Amino acid sequence: MADAASRLTALAEELLSEPLPVRIRAWDGSESGPPDAPALVIRHRRALRRLLWKPGELGLARAWVAGEIDVEGDLYEVLDRIAGLLWDRGADAKDAVHPVRDPKVRAFARGLLDLAGPWPPPAPPAEEVRRRTGPLHTRRRDKEAISHHYDVGNDFYALVLGPSMVYSCAYWQDGGTLEEAQRDKLDLVCRKLGLKEGDRLLDVGCGWGSMAIHAARHYGARVTGITLSREQAAHARKRIAEEGLTDRIEIRVQDYRDVGDGPYDAISSIGMAEHVGSVRYREYAEDLYALLKPGGRLLNHQIARRPERDEDAYRIDAFIDAYVFPDGELAPVGRTLATLEEAGFEARDVEALREHYALTLRQWVANLERHWEQAVRATSPGRARVWRLYMAASTLSFEHNKIGVNQILAVRPLDGGGSRLPLRAREWTAEADA
Repeated sequence: MADAASRLTALAEELLSEPLPVRIRAWDGSESGPPDAPALVIRHRRALRRLLWKPGELGLARAWVAGEIDVEGDLYEVLDRIAGLLWDRGADAKDAVHPVRDPKVRAFARGLLDLAGPWPPPAPPAEEVRRRTGPLHTRRRDKEAISHHYDVGNDFYALVLGPSMVYSCAYWQDGGTLEEAQRDKLDLVCRKLGLKEGDRLLDVGCGWGSMAIHAARHYGARVTGITLSREQAAHARKRIAEEGLTDRIEIRVQDYRDVGDGPYDAISSIGMAEHVGSVRYREYAEDLYALLKPGGRLLNHQIARRPERDEDAYRIDAFIDAYVFPDGELAPVGRTLATLEEAGFEARDVEALREHYALTLRQWVANLERHWEQAVRATSPGRARVWRLYMAASTLSFEHNKIGVNQILAVRPLDGGGSRLPLRAREWTAEADA
């Protein structure tokens, strides 16, 4: 099996009809490709069996999580070069590497088969979600999906997120730190909601309690936080007790569909709606509308994707679905706005924070890499590899405008149509700019 790297490079370049922009280092010690380029390291030929068994993203993801594929050099650069090679040449190029009838694809598969070693393919890594069949977004299935993502150890998330324990896009100023940017994001949400002493706030998808603590401590709100993650809830309650805020904050392990103690003056939903799913989004919007007082405000902070020409062709990303956010779905911001207004809300403001999320993710990746050994001990080598790849790839998606994130401020109108919002929009920016 001499010079596996040269054979792999030749096969890939024949398939793609252009030179590879990365070096290949193979399990036999051979190397091929531009000497000054970052390297894609194939540590074991099992990776090829995974790719043959599950062509495309899922096969590559399994090999990455299992540690059979790695990179030498800058991870962002490797991902950027590979993405540019495969996906940024348009739909025709993307489709050209898939059909089995394509002679180039068949030749590529035969070449991999010669290098891959004996069958059968290895089992998927333990970190891959094991899901039951059946309808999407039932209460039970959603709870299992949330547990897969969030119940991986509070210590692990503390290493990645830092002391703020906020797992959503921060709000940056030049020269600021991650902690300052997360504090500013929480404060921005409170000001957009117009919170004041004694207001009842429902925090949907409350995470580790950071939004609830900020709203209670700085604005005097009485907060109910809900999450489906028992680990998050336990950590949030501990923090709240340490802050002396148990008289102002209640944390529940509860589905948003089961909240029945409205009306609330305001609702925050920060990074939760991505889990709701298209089949439930209208129900989600209607439930939140019913839980608000007339004149009450909703702040919906949500990742959005670019619209598809054919929306029926949208598919959940295979790697993210299998390893990160099972059953998670992204929608274009226009569809989200339309659904909220169909439920009765009046949309009053939309703020795009796409660049802010790229900056946030780069900080999380740096935290993970800086604390790598601790992170591996806190969860597993495969799980740490999942998060490193997921966050680095997401960084590039935000930077290249493949996905975005938006804060939508909506109001439940008064019976006569009023909003109780000020005549001048975005009064909340005055304090931030001062």
